[in-house]
Amino acid sequence: MDARAAARLLKGVRAAALAGDRPPAAPRPEIAESWRRMLAGGVHPDRDARSRMLSAAETEERRHGSPLRELLPVLREGLLPALDEALHIMVVADADGRLLWREGHSSILRKADRLGFSVGADWDEAVVGTNGVGTALVARRPVQVFSAEHFVSSHHDWTCAGAPVRDPRDGRLLGVVDVSGPLATMHPATLAWVTSVARLAERELRIRHLESLERLRTVAAPLLARLPGRALAVDPDGWPAAVTGLAPTDRIPLPKTFGPGRMWVPRLGDCVVEPLPGGWLLRVAQERTGTAATRIVVDLSRAGCWSATVYGSSGSWSQELSPRHAELLFLLADSPRGRSAAELSAELFGDPTRTVTVRAELSRVRRHLAGVLTHRPYRFAEDVEVELVRPEDPAALLPHSTAPAVIRARLGRRGPGVIP
Repeated sequence: MDARAAARLLKGVRAAALAGDRPPAAPRPEIAESWRRMLAGGVHPDRDARSRMLSAAETEERRHGSPLRELLPVLREGLLPALDEALHIMVVADADGRLLWREGHSSILRKADRLGFSVGADWDEAVVGTNGVGTALVARRPVQVFSAEHFVSSHHDWTCAGAPVRDPRDGRLLGVVDVSGPLATMHPATLAWVTSVARLAERELRIRHLESLERLRTVAAPLLARLPGRALAVDPDGWPAAVTGLAPTDRIPLPKTFGPGRMWVPRLGDCVVEPLPGGWLLRVAQERTGTAATRIVVDLSRAGCWSATVYGSSGSWSQELSPRHAELLFLLADSPRGRSAAELSAELFGDPTRTVTVRAELSRVRRHLAGVLTHRPYRFAEDVEVELVRPEDPAALLPHSTAPAVIRARLGRRGPGVIP
């Protein structure tokens, strides 16, 4: 199907979706999910709404503070050489959907200006509807939006493909790189191309991180060799550079209020913390106390931005949750008595026999929430206060999820073991 025929079909699909009629074809799942969010959020399908543009000073301040700034050479090298011929432009947005950089064919830049697709603009999905920047931020995955897949009709002559860029040190979403252009310039390989360049940018960050860990290791290794007991050197994000007296370990979640002195550190217990150039020295105290965690907040209120925050006597620390881990913690927070692996399997998959998958996922969760989660059955520890933060609209709870228990919760129904 050529681009114009596809655009006509999609306009019919969108019109049917807005009218509540049966569409001539099903929209792609990620587009259908976005349209549901737009309808629930009150975005007008035929009104080109725009928020306040950032000033030049505000834009420059965001550029200066964005880790994406150091990735521009990689993005430009991977995308710009082909943009003029393809009649596309490259846009780089931060995690709030604000456009910080924009380059490409001059005639396409002028067309983008008429859409408000310019530096400083807010292309959050809740502001301008389904699009390659805002929808990729919500979905946390690469998204291509073609013609009438845009929820707002003024964008129907446009096509865009956006891929999120994450910080490999902590999984934090840094923003989106997007390639956009007029309808006729659409190519099915564009999304794969943009996604590959985004992965190259993440690889560049990973290489720089490994180089910084090596510099920290050079400083810390001689020091650790002279220390008795258990100790390790970590960078500011908790990644270990050198270890003594301990088995090799993955990233250590550091409390938010972290600094020199004695404090409780997840997975290690009481530690004496000392600064090092480029990181911290953690000396594990000889006498271990039990878990210092007293409260956990499982926040599922924002689509695609789920987190667990643990509070204790030494401060707090947060862990971003994957879609599967968000589902698991929802089930456990909603069932104080706990659940067996078979019960969780039934609630997640509608099949009580998939216990191997459940146990493997919970093992990954417990690495970060040691002392907070217990097993046999799986549940939160009795002395830990649990707060579950749901979306204001029940229908927006974990919108990606097909788990029977989550679907019931969206509909306000109770299931076995579920409390109000």
